[in-house]
Amino acid sequence: MVFYSLYDGYMKFVFIFQFGIFFLLVYSLFLIMGCASPPPQDPNEEIIAEEPPPEEPPMIELNLPDARDDLPVTSFREVWAYLVAGRESALDIRLPISDLAYFGADVNIYGQLIGVPAFRNIAHFPGRKHLVIACTGQAISYFVLLEGRPERQALISAILEAAIPYDGLQINFESVPARSGEAYLSFLRELKEGLGGRMLSVAIASRTRTLQNDVYDYGRVLPIVDRMLVMAYDEHWSTSAPGPIASMGWSQRVARYALDTIGEGKLIMGLPFYGRRWGNITPNMAFIHSGIEGIKNEQNITEIERLEGVPNFVYEVPVRMTVFYEDEYSLSVRLEMYKRMGVNAVGFWRLGQETLAFWPHIALD
Repeated sequence: MVFYSLYDGYMKFVFIFQFGIFFLLVYSLFLIMGCASPPPQDPNEEIIAEEPPPEEPPMIELNLPDARDDLPVTSFREVWAYLVAGRESALDIRLPISDLAYFGADVNIYGQLIGVPAFRNIAHFPGRKHLVIACTGQAISYFVLLEGRPERQALISAILEAAIPYDGLQINFESVPARSGEAYLSFLRELKEGLGGRMLSVAIASRTRTLQNDVYDYGRVLPIVDRMLVMAYDEHWSTSAPGPIASMGWSQRVARYALDTIGEGKLIMGLPFYGRRWGNITPNMAFIHSGIEGIKNEQNITEIERLEGVPNFVYEVPVRMTVFYEDEYSLSVRLEMYKRMGVNAVGFWRLGQETLAFWPHIALD
């Protein structure tokens, strides 16, 4: 009996304690909800509507000539074109080109300048000639841009020496890491100082808006260089979904931002001569054993060969290919669009990739 009384008292205590906890939780929730509720609206208080986000300027209507019409001839103050070393036969000095960008010397893993093309190969070109220095590796870019490093100073000296016979120098560093932004700018300043009165240009990534902590901040690069070629291509690339190398709407947004931030005086709008092909499947990949067995079942594979004991088989699947490219019509439409926007200089990647039917539709002012 004593044990039962003690147990009964204990259970009553637990019940009361749990009920108290439940009451406190409900009361606390009531207070929180009350605090979270908005205060009653004062009928005399002025309601200020939020400002809508600024609207983008209206897109320029494209001038799309009929296929039976003659395409216009669009003129620019400057027409730049890239020429790759080893493809000098693609250069015709009669073409309306004001500036030839000779591509390209590179930087090796030791930070040394390599692959400088021979100036004599393009000495006969009557316009301005620019040596292009490329560096596409992110780790190499970080290494050679480090301020105070002897490799950086040696590279700058080698670049300036290689550029002596040229009218200008172009830097095409496409993989500068985020923490090297200041070093990239000081690198450009040293090159500009070493060039004296000759032209320094950069090939720079396309933008449609300002990015935070952008290595290629147009506004910061602008005071250092004489020209900025905006690479308005590769909107779609080899591993992306299929699409234009540079759609008209995207190209217009890139040009509008470039004109606003760079201005027409130093801006060169880059255009592509090339196209790309995409397949609806990507066959090259690795599989675990169950995946291989799945393929064998799906394709009804019955014959297995062995190469030195290693099993293998062959099967075929249909592939649908999608191709986007540029021709004289699309290039002419894009040039007319840029001209109407106020662009006065364009550049092309690269000679030898274009249809020759394009050249009658562009001229120098």
